[in-house]
Amino acid sequence: MSGAGAVALAATGGVLLLALGFVLGASAARRGGRRDLDLGTPVERATFHTLHTASLAAPPLRAGLTEDTARKAVRRLRSLLGTEALCLTDRGRVLAWDGPGDGHHREQALARVREVLDSGRGQSAHCRCEEVDCPLRWAVVAPLTGEDGVLGALVAYGSRESAVLARAATEVARWVSVQLELAELDRSRTRLIEAEIRALRAQISPHFIFNSLAAIASFVRTDPERARELLLEFADFTRYSFRRHGEFTHLADELRSIEQYLALAGARFGDRLTVTLQIAPEVLPVALPFLCLQPLVENAVKHGLEDSRERCRVTISAQDAGAEAVVVIEDDGVGMDPAVLRSLLAGERTASAGIGLLNVDDRLRQVYGDAYGLVVETAVGAGMKITVRIPKYRAGVHSSPGPGALA
Repeated sequence: MSGAGAVALAATGGVLLLALGFVLGASAARRGGRRDLDLGTPVERATFHTLHTASLAAPPLRAGLTEDTARKAVRRLRSLLGTEALCLTDRGRVLAWDGPGDGHHREQALARVREVLDSGRGQSAHCRCEEVDCPLRWAVVAPLTGEDGVLGALVAYGSRESAVLARAATEVARWVSVQLELAELDRSRTRLIEAEIRALRAQISPHFIFNSLAAIASFVRTDPERARELLLEFADFTRYSFRRHGEFTHLADELRSIEQYLALAGARFGDRLTVTLQIAPEVLPVALPFLCLQPLVENAVKHGLEDSRERCRVTISAQDAGAEAVVVIEDDGVGMDPAVLRSLLAGERTASAGIGLLNVDDRLRQVYGDAYGLVVETAVGAGMKITVRIPKYRAGVHSSPGPGALA
């Protein structure tokens, strides 16, 4: 689903809640409370209660429809509707029940849910109950829908037949469905990000790994201490690159991994590779997407040395630019035809370097917007300069503390 679709879903949820707040507030007003200048009108108080309760029910629902999320949300939803009892179901079982009647109404509820699943339409009906003291006399069954159709149902119980309950339960079920669709959108986005990171990891050439180990082995006899240091660098580099912890990282961690990569490349290429780092300390805590700089440095080394027999200089700078950190990765290698670069970034052709550049460019645009895509300057024989602008603060962009686990 596109970003516009997500906004539309969220807006729909807001409209449903305001509509529900009006229904409940109007009902409260009709029941006759006096105006209270300090606390607002009955409609205002009911609307506030509706929005507050919904804000508490939304987080678990945004994780999908499971026993755990239903259990956490069902009490809030019952409070939202003010019903005697309420349950949430999937397509075959009751996930959570709040209020009386669970023991002797469960099978009857599932029978009604199966009818709703077959038709896709909600229903209201009197409850058949042999318990004399049972307050559940009227049930409203409303479908919960998602991208794959009807996922389950919300069943609200009242003590009497009520048109207001039927309308309110239907609106709440629609709001819950919006949350479930947003949950699916979140899962799809997470799967996309994981696929992109796997693609970036695949860019870590097996040849680089083999060559790094071969370079380390070459120092075992002649310089055991350097061999040991390089082996530790290799271990840390692979641990970081294949971690599973978090979508974002700190610039300091990304640069540390880049230093480890360059140390291993330096062991292989010797004095053919010259690296210059210019890092402003104040930008080190900035959060950014995981593995969004390392592929750019690998690309610089590959085209600077592996595709050429000449020496190569790689310069990496990270500077403070007010509300942004500006990272520049530059090499004096073989460069690239600008027309070829444009087709690579447009996804019109594939190449090992193009996959990494396109992947990073796409991820930066997804997180920060189109204004933050890669800026690449290159020409055949003139090297390549890549500029990355990273906002210092952006909602939802933060790095989780602690090292990541291996994938």
